[in-house]
Amino acid sequence: MAIRIKARGGESVDQMLKRFKKLCEKEGLTKDIKRKAFFEKPSERRRRAMRKSVKRSDSRR
Repeated sequence: MAIRIKARGGESVDQMLKRFKKLCEKEGLTKDIKRKAFFEKPSERRRRAMRKSVKRSDSRR
């Protein structure tokens, strides 16, 4: 699951870094890293998932 970036012709390092960050965001790596930064009890994880599903079902109405 490695993200690889190839330099395009005349592309600066800043532009490559911007593309890399965008790909990481698209793959969900940044969210995953933030979520795993601190330990979360299984009960808290279930509670968060339940709140998310309730919000999702409410927004569909």
